[in-house]
Amino acid sequence: MEQVAAVVEGVRFGVPVTARTPASSANLGPGFDSLGLALALYDEVTVVAGAPGSRPDVEVSVSGEGAGLVPLGADHLVVRSLLVGLAHAGVPRPALQLQCRNAIPHGRGLGSSAAAIAVGLVLAQGLLQDPSLLDDQAVYDLAATAEGHPDNASAALFGGFTISWFDEDATGRTESGVRRAGAVRLAVDPRVRPVVCVPDVELATSRARAMLPATVPHGDAAFNAGRSALLVQALTARPDLLLVATQDRLHQAQRAPAMPASAALLAEMRRRGLAAVISGAGPSVLVLGDGGDPATVVAEALADGALGAWRVHSLAVDTLGTHRLAPTVATASGTASATEG
Repeated sequence: MEQVAAVVEGVRFGVPVTARTPASSANLGPGFDSLGLALALYDEVTVVAGAPGSRPDVEVSVSGEGAGLVPLGADHLVVRSLLVGLAHAGVPRPALQLQCRNAIPHGRGLGSSAAAIAVGLVLAQGLLQDPSLLDDQAVYDLAATAEGHPDNASAALFGGFTISWFDEDATGRTESGVRRAGAVRLAVDPRVRPVVCVPDVELATSRARAMLPATVPHGDAAFNAGRSALLVQALTARPDLLLVATQDRLHQAQRAPAMPASAALLAEMRRRGLAAVISGAGPSVLVLGDGGDPATVVAEALADGALGAWRVHSLAVDTLGTHRLAPTVATASGTASATEG
């Protein structure tokens, strides 16, 4: 696809646009479908748009996670999300070339689909001559609607610790049927140290959701509501409360039969005093340390191999969310790029 900068019917053609998006962990124990945490593990995607009718119509290359497994055409989730964003803006569908450099594991409960959706929409913004045609609220509404729940979408887009919801009143949908979503972003206490344990096996979110009962006892719902409220305080100001604040009665035990190794690791981490939870729908396990070196405790627990093989990542909390990167520029000491927005 020839890369000649131009603007045709509202789309910038021939201009590479790059965006970075973080992994995320949803639920965090009790906050089912409402709490999310962005993690400093990133996918980065570059797109170049060509005039409609250019060939190839869609071309995708993937390196890192998902390489050789995900579609390389119009069915790629980033492409689908990007085209939804452009359609929302009312501009013609262009030809697209994408380069995806992925570090977020797929099917492990670390928000890979939310990241793909978020980065596609933010790239669509970047391709528009008038980004106000796809404003930030529209990006969030579209991302949360596509996911079906806003927890990963909010963390992926905004970074940090997020509390999110869908507007359920009579005005809760736009004219196009997109659900209106809201989110509050909070800073995480710097003593909180996330460690993610990633197994080799995948677990489809649809399978994990199918294991949940349609109704729950009132007492369990009340228990989780209280722990969710406490978790807000624990993550933002009182990490010493993380162990009790991450207790859950609504989904982790119910899903345990689908991921017994994850359930065993979760139980062992909590036995050792660490606030461990199933990350999203699993099977990854997220440990939230309250200071010290939680990765050392994790390594000790896994040393003899009895709990299986895990990739262990000590990660910072991401604070930027999904954002476009300014083009790389030459400097006296090499190259550098800056955050665009």
